[in-house]
Amino acid sequence: MEPVKVGCCGFPLSRKRYYELFPVVEVQQTFYKLPTEQTAEKWRAEAPYDFEFAVKAFQAITHPPTSPTWKKAGIEVTPDMVNRYGLLRPTEENFEAWENTRRICSLLEARVCVVQMPPGFTATDENVENMEAFFGSVNRKGLEIAWEPRHKTWFDNPKLVKQICDRLDLIHVVDLLKRDPVSDHEIAYTRLHGLEREINYRYKYTDADLASLKEKVLGLVDAGKSEVYVMFNNVYMKDDARRFAEMLAEE
Repeated sequence: MEPVKVGCCGFPLSRKRYYELFPVVEVQQTFYKLPTEQTAEKWRAEAPYDFEFAVKAFQAITHPPTSPTWKKAGIEVTPDMVNRYGLLRPTEENFEAWENTRRICSLLEARVCVVQMPPGFTATDENVENMEAFFGSVNRKGLEIAWEPRHKTWFDNPKLVKQICDRLDLIHVVDLLKRDPVSDHEIAYTRLHGLEREINYRYKYTDADLASLKEKVLGLVDAGKSEVYVMFNNVYMKDDARRFAEMLAEE
């Protein structure tokens, strides 16, 4: 098993061609609306046997129905049900959304499920308690959970993030060119969203950027990480990921 796996967040070209270029993909469609089981089975069957799917968790688990992305979710939510979804609340609805997500992960033979939080999910006592209750209860057999906080209050409190990740056995997802992961998990997972500001999808990485990324990735391997997922999430992700993979191959 190669310790460094390079891929994209989503398919920037046809799936058939993508399978020829990369060993892993982070499926984005699952965030907006879960595919049917038949679709997941088709994707797994058409991919090479050693190709890996990582899955982005369904937004019903993480994002409240007020999020604009919910228009694609396909769930009718009455006013009295608004607070039953999202933000990792330990509700029946969120647990059901997790089970549905986990089923798709199983059909795709995914090893990692990425739980991306909305920018408004802050490091409050209530949110920490909900995380503990949710992640402490869900069935994760055979599945690693990679958690990506996106609010400054988490970035400014790495000690709290480490405590949560280590206690709940979570992979701490970061943009490795902005900050380092703090969890003790043996797997590292980086999602690269561009530079010059926190999220900049139109950024194209320079050779110097990729050289810095290579140094950080190999540093994680040297520090004992068994696997490092390097997932590009920008407009130029296909080209940037290929350039980075070629740079790694020069080692």
